Amino acid sequence: MSSQQPDRHPRDGLLRELTLLDATFLVVASVIGSGIFLTPGRIADLLPHAGVFLAVWVAGGLLSLAGALANAELGAMFPRAGGDYVYLREAFHPLAGFLVGWLSFFVIQAGTVATLATGFAAGLAELVPLSPSEQIALAVVLVLGTSLLNYYGVRHGARANNVTSFLKIAALVLFVVAGVATGRGDVARLAASDVASGAIGLSAFGLALSPVLFSYLGWNASVFVASEIHDPARNVPRSLFVGLAFVIAIYLAVNALYLYAMPLSELRHSANAGEGTAAALFGPLSGTLVALLVLVSILGTLNATILVTPRIAYAMALDGLFFAGVDRVHATHKTPAMAIAVLAATSLVLVAVLRSFPSVLDYTTFAILLATIGDTAALYALRWKAPDRPRPYRAWGYPIVPALYIVANAAIAVNMLVYRPRECGIGLATLALGLPFYWWFTRRPNPIDPGPA
Repeated sequence: MSSQQPDRHPRDGLLRELTLLDATFLVVASVIGSGIFLTPGRIADLLPHAGVFLAVWVAGGLLSLAGALANAELGAMFPRAGGDYVYLREAFHPLAGFLVGWLSFFVIQAGTVATLATGFAAGLAELVPLSPSEQIALAVVLVLGTSLLNYYGVRHGARANNVTSFLKIAALVLFVVAGVATGRGDVARLAASDVASGAIGLSAFGLALSPVLFSYLGWNASVFVASEIHDPARNVPRSLFVGLAFVIAIYLAVNALYLYAMPLSELRHSANAGEGTAAALFGPLSGTLVALLVLVSILGTLNATILVTPRIAYAMALDGLFFAGVDRVHATHKTPAMAIAVLAATSLVLVAVLRSFPSVLDYTTFAILLATIGDTAALYALRWKAPDRPRPYRAWGYPIVPALYIVANAAIAVNMLVYRPRECGIGLATLALGLPFYWWFTRRPNPIDPGPA
């Protein structure tokens, strides 16, 4: 490791071009996408009681915050490209880092790109008639176009992200304030339940956490681009906490507005809760305007995800644990060009294979649970293995809060494995598929020795 830049990989050619504002908006944009609009109906169907419905969003936010506390310490310790891959490699073994990096890249992030692209196409089809094949074609164009934007420079992607994030936050705040000001809803619905439904069990709560956690996906976005953030030891933790605080507040306000605007029996069958709420409070035309907001929001999250994700494969390739050439930085644009291309190709395959939005969602969420359990476990291993390593930030609530996070995520993962075996099986199969690739990467002629960070 270079003595001039001890927090960077010696072959990392990316530039420090991202500010605290960039990193914070990267978290906000990565999180607030389609989930807050498209998943509440499914969650209300699983949890047809207003109080429990809001409670699951609080639980998802607290779980994400617990993960952010651990990632803040890890990200400040290892402010490098790659995120989880680096942490598990340092805490356990290069194989552990490789497997979580493999899972994060090929399942979590590529699955998210596919979900967002297909979600945009499905949303647009509600406004403009599009055949199933035309929706697939549109999703392909979105993936390729956004990938090209980030190929030509991280500043291009960051600027677009900052603008869309600001507009997204402003629009959602205006949506909530104006919605309440109409007086056309019913505050009593915030404590109502659907009388036609039965008792709510723990398994239903656990299944509801799947789309909720998907809606919070992206809270750790800034750790993956840490080597490109100015003063990462300070700004990585700050970006996680400030960004996530914005998201939790907005999510609770927007979901409360959904309940205010629609009876639970109606919300349970709403494919797009934002559009339905706007139509109920402002009339049909405003419902169309909110549908357009949803599409813009999805585009912003798609851009943020494609900005962040290639850094995982790039970091693995720097250590010789990925396909040859993926560690290359474009001579002019200073971006991980080959890693961006690999992400685009993988996402397009998922667009074709997993066309159902709920299917892609569960496929992605189960993998998230496995990866976040792993990186939180890395926090404990590194406290024991490297107690004297500088820690610019130390996780609040250690060791209790991270332990609760691991237990909660493990319980949700088991519940999903029982009730969503197909999607979980795809994630586990993808993880297992990484083993022969690891064997191959480590036995190539003249492999690069990762060594200690």
